[in-house]
Parts: sequence; structure tokens; C-alpha cells
Amino acid sequence: MKISIAQLMRDSQVKFGTSGARGLVSDMTERVCYGYTLGFIQYLEKTQQLPTRGQKNRKIALAGDLRESSAQILNACARAIIDSGCQLVYCARIATPAVALYGLSYQCPAIMVTGSHIPDDRNGIKFYKLAGEILKQDEAAIKAQEINLPDTMFAANGSFKQQNNYLDKIDSSALDDYRSRYLQLFPGKALTGKKIGVYQQSSVIRDLLPQLLRSMGAQVVELARSERFIPVDTEAVRPQDIELAKQWSEEYQLDAIVSTDGDADRPLIADENGHWMRGDIIGFMCAQYLQIDHLVTPISSNSSVEKSGFFVDVKRTRIGSPYVIAAMNHYVEDHYAAVAGYEANGGFLLATPVRINGYLLSPLPTRDALIVLLSLLHSSVQNKLSLAQLSSQLPQRYTYSACVKDFSAQKSRQILAHFSQADDRQNKAVIEADLAALGKVKQTNTLDGLRITFSNDNIIHFRPSGNAPEFRCYSEADSLAEAEKINNIALQVVLAH
Repeated sequence: MKISIAQLMRDSQVKFGTSGARGLVSDMTERVCYGYTLGFIQYLEKTQQLPTRGQKNRKIALAGDLRESSAQILNACARAIIDSGCQLVYCARIATPAVALYGLSYQCPAIMVTGSHIPDDRNGIKFYKLAGEILKQDEAAIKAQEINLPDTMFAANGSFKQQNNYLDKIDSSALDDYRSRYLQLFPGKALTGKKIGVYQQSSVIRDLLPQLLRSMGAQVVELARSERFIPVDTEAVRPQDIELAKQWSEEYQLDAIVSTDGDADRPLIADENGHWMRGDIIGFMCAQYLQIDHLVTPISSNSSVEKSGFFVDVKRTRIGSPYVIAAMNHYVEDHYAAVAGYEANGGFLLATPVRINGYLLSPLPTRDALIVLLSLLHSSVQNKLSLAQLSSQLPQRYTYSACVKDFSAQKSRQILAHFSQADDRQNKAVIEADLAALGKVKQTNTLDGLRITFSNDNIIHFRPSGNAPEFRCYSEADSLAEAEKINNIALQVVLAH
């Protein structure tokens, strides 16, 4: 049966979001995942990023996170790779940046099965071409691919009629190279004297992270390993995790607590007081450690990055790594030497090589958690300052974010339409009427969602999630209490509509 990927999307409701294809596990059948993978491979062949069938060097790397549903999706992707006449390199359950690094190093496409931080009833697939993560124009081209899905291969529920395991042979090269990358960047006992808690939960690097830290001389306390998948969102830390970090910090007298989201592309780090640090602040601090001069970050990130004056130029984009990567690519095309980006979730993207600690660190233009965690810890050692003291040296602007779950896309559109009138004067009047407690409107920005700056420089940013039925509200103010307060006010208005 001939079908376009666009039609497969419409039929299944598994669609491209801000970070790959995402959908409910119940919708991500073997037929859908097999089809998506075929479409990706066909696009690579047509754009000459993969030799045609029968030629050499047709290998594709594949990895996944620790979600229960990832096993079936991985197997479907593996079968599509093999049926396309490609060599499968199964890298097992490893970090997204690890399999991305393998693809860049060995010049082969890569596929990562992960839902990142979203709930366990959902999952996703990320695709990497030879240059790295696919961008929005690649997504459009993949959607246009027409593939052949044989009716005889699938049952009525979308599962394979004949079940086989294609994941029995594991190649450890990707994990080994990723580990080596950071052992070389932070040589010897770089973290000697530090006592660090590792919140293991269900992160795909819950074993690698303690190994690395111990190799670097740190004393490690392993915390709260879970065999059940926990959707850790680094932009909206769960209340129980906030309390746990404080308890652990006091009980074990820790210098820091480190963790990541499910696929280890978003970092989570708490200071010596057990306070989780904001992703846009730690991304900023990582860029400073790596001596970046041209920096890209989404519009939702903390404005202290511009106020600091540390960087030659800072470019703002829509939310989502494809937009950050596209902007980084423009800097690279203009021959700037030290280019990187970070997102409000803390994920760090390195676009150019940088020499740090006498080591030339190769580019990795996809979100990575490890570079942030290790850079901040080493910076603390080098400067003989705690993490709280390090962050206190930055311009003090505070961000806060909250998320309303099970919020339909239609309702999100209605909210944004209500606050985004065509006439600017009318637009401000509507906002000031509904959000009267927040003051007069200075300006609005609709680059991605609706970002409102008030006359007192407080900021409210409304944005529907691109990956799940959720509505996010970001806020910024001169104190954390004020940022949280105005966020609560804004969300109460949203929920009242």
C-alpha cells in the first residue's frame, strides 16, 4: 500500500513537534514507526545523504531511552532499517547526544527513540541526518515522502504479523566514545573534593553519570533509582523533587545534586542548598565556561544573558532545538569561531570546536546534558566557589515556569487568539483588562506564543507545548517570589477562560 508520511500522520495523530515525532504510545504502532523510519531513509536517499540500495556505507545508528514502550518502537525502526537494505548499528539504551555524536563521528544517520520528559503514555522518535538533527525543512520533506507499507506485513491493530527480535546485537562504540569525550575534557581528578548526589530515577545515563563523576575524583551518593519511568521535566520540576533535593542536600551534606531528563539531553542540577537551578541560567553558565562568543537561545530564556555583557552577540529564536540549530548555522556560515546555543530546559548545543583544558572539544549540535553538569561542577572547583556563589555573580533576573496538563490544542489557540488582537492598541487593552494586577503593557512579542513585557519589566510568556497537550506559562522578574507570583496570577486567568 502506497501512503505518504503526511497521510500516516493524519491517520495516526503521531506528528512532528518541537523535537521529533511524538504521540501517544497507543498510536505509535509498529506500522506507524516502521513507516516513519522508511520515510526518513527514503528522504536521505533522495537527498544523497545515504548511498542507494546495494552500495556500501549504508549504516544507520539506533538507540532508545528506558521507557517500557521504547522496546517495541526500537524493534519496528530496526526492521525498517534492515528491510531498506541498510546496516543496523544498535547502540542500546543510551543518551540522545551519545547516538547523535556517533552519527556525526562516523558520518551516518541516526535514530533515537525517546519521549524525553513527556509522560510515559507517550513516546517519540528523533531523526539525525549526516549534519545532525533534522530541521524544519527536513521535516517538511519527510512528510512529502510516499512509502510502501505492505498490507500483508501488519495486523489490523498495526502490529507486525510476524514478530522477530532485531535488537539482539549491541554495538558499544557510541557509549564508549561519549564517555571518552568527557573523560578527556576533564582530565585527571578534576572534581576531587566534591560530594555529589546523583538522582538516578529513570534517566538513561543513571549508571554512566556516577561512573564519570567517580573517575573525576568526586565522592558520589546514588539516589532514588526507579524501575518505573519518571517523566522528569527540567522546566517544571515536580514539587516532590523540590522537597527531595532539600532533604538529600541536608542529609548527605552534598555540594550538588545532578540528574537529567529521560534521554539525557536536558540537565538538572541543584546547588549545595538543594535548590534546583534554572535551565536557562545553567546553559548561560556553561557557555561562559566554554568561552563562547556567539550564542543562540530561545525567546523564553532569562534576559540576564544579554545583561551580563559576556558575549559578543546573542540571537533569540522560537522555542525548539531545530530553530536554535538553524540560527547557530547562520553564525557558523559567517565564520564565527566559538558558537553555541542553549534552551530554557538547560540542554546545550555546541556548533563549533572549542579548546578547553588543553583539549579540542568537537561540535555536538544537539541538546546535551552532560556538558552542562560537568562544566558547572568543574567551574565551581576552578573558582573555589559553591554553585550558589557562582550563580550569584550573574545579573539577578529570575525566571519561573508552570505547566497546565491535559490542555487541548484548540483551547490553547483560543487563549492566544484572545490575547493577540490584530490591532496593537486593542491588544494591550485586552491584556491589561484581564491581567490588571500585572500593570501596564510595555510591549508584546509573538515570535513563539505570546510574550508580554510590562512597564515594570516583569515578563509573562504564554505558549502551548509542541509535544503534548499542555499549556506553559513562563515568567521573569527581579525576584523568584515575584516571578512565581505573577506566573500564578497569569495561569489563574488562563484557567478561568
